[in-house]
Formats: sequence, structure tokens, C-alpha cells
Amino acid sequence: MDDKPLQTKLRYYGISPWEIEVLYGILDDKFMVVQEETEHTNPHFVSDIIITIPVQFSEEFFKWFGFKRWEKIKSLIKEMKRRRGNRKDIQVEIIFENEEWKKIHTDDEAAERRRQNGEGPILSDKDERLPDYPNVKFVIDSSENHIFNSAIEKIDVMVELLPYHLNHSKIKNWCKPMIVDYTYDVTFSKWYVGHVLSFDGGRTFSINELRD
Repeated sequence: MDDKPLQTKLRYYGISPWEIEVLYGILDDKFMVVQEETEHTNPHFVSDIIITIPVQFSEEFFKWFGFKRWEKIKSLIKEMKRRRGNRKDIQVEIIFENEEWKKIHTDDEAAERRRQNGEGPILSDKDERLPDYPNVKFVIDSSENHIFNSAIEKIDVMVELLPYHLNHSKIKNWCKPMIVDYTYDVTFSKWYVGHVLSFDGGRTFSINELRD
């Protein structure tokens, strides 16, 4: 992965200047960071932060980003939760984006090249020209500190399981996923594929559907 000035986004409300400054400092080593303080629209949370990382969720990302740097982000997020107490006061979304999906919708030059090559527009989520790797989203919002921390700690473990999930017949025979939303199950203390959005539509999965 090249060291290019990729742009990562921080959208938040109810986050202290100190917390944003520390997070900014960690991300600024690798990205150009864009911040946006939003309005408080979710009555269930005092604080909300969305971290959008413009790199696909893979082992290559963690090697490039650095495991120590990733550990600092996890520690900071857990500290955010600790500072707010054992209540459901903070929601954290971490989104890994495969930029190739964005180009499908916004790259007019690529669309024009397809037209000139006689390929036609992409109309189906089974089109072979669609990217193989999806955007991946994790949402952490537990009111219990130990569950919240467990969810944070287990995000990087999902790097090994994502290819397995994408290769599962129930997903592979249905579509090329554009977005995979992971849900953390409190009972089993594990992340599972909760929802998949494709080029054509979406599908929700239960915790047991992709086990076999």
C-alpha cells in the first residue's frame, strides 16, 4: 500500500476537544483528516463518533497502518466509554471503505470508458466488474463497559473471518456485497454479519445463518 494522502473523516458530536485532538493525532500520521461536528440527532446517545477509513478492511491495512497505532485507537475509544460511565451514552461507528465502490457511482470517466468499450452500464449486483471486496462497518453501542470493550478488541480478529463470510454460499450465490454491516452479539460475545447491502438491495442475516 502506498503512502498517499488518503482522506479519513471524523464525524461526531458530544466528543471533547481533547478526545478529538488525540484521535486526530493518531490518524494524522497516515491520513489527511477531515473533521465535522454534527448536530445531536440521536436521543439515545450523548456522544457519537463515526470514523471512516478509506482503505479496505484487510490484513494489509493493519500492516500498513501499524498495529501499535491501531491499539492506540482502540485504547482511546475504550477510554471515551470509561469517561462516560456504565451507561449507553456513546455510539462508535468504524467504517472501512473500498474506494472502488465509490468509483462505480461517481467516476464518470470510468463509465465513459465502459461505454466506449461497448461494455454498457453496470446494472446487476452479479456483474463481474463490481469490486470483490466490500465496505465494512462496525457499530459499538453497548451500555456495559466490558461488552463495549470486548467488541472493540475483537474488530481486528474479523479480518480473518471476513473472507470466509464473503465466500459463504448464502452470500456468494446471492451477490457481491457492497456493504457488510457487522453486529456484535452479547450472548455469544462475537461479531456476525448482521446486514449486507448489494448493488441491487439488502439482506439481513441472523447470527447462525453463516455458520455452516
